[in-house]
Amino acid sequence: MLNVFAVEGLTMLLVEIGLLAVKIYAFVSSLRFSDEAYRAAGKLNKAAWTIILGLGLVAQIVLAGSPLNLINLALTVAALVYLADVKPALSSLTRR
Repeated sequence: MLNVFAVEGLTMLLVEIGLLAVKIYAFVSSLRFSDEAYRAAGKLNKAAWTIILGLGLVAQIVLAGSPLNLINLALTVAALVYLADVKPALSSLTRR
């Protein structure tokens, strides 16, 4: 018989791993660009984005087991904003 709680637990684990992967990728990506690139793109500076994304990564690890709480949700949105808006703007400035 299918245990609904086991399915729910597995789904939440997969969501948490996925969010962790997104936050790791965004954090590492934020470290790749120079502060001048952030200023040229008209975005927050490198230190601000690195701190925001680093806090998101730490919160995801420390608050494990509850990936949909308000803190994780806000910092996940910040990581998604970085990936959808800031990273493309930075990449367009540093094409090789």
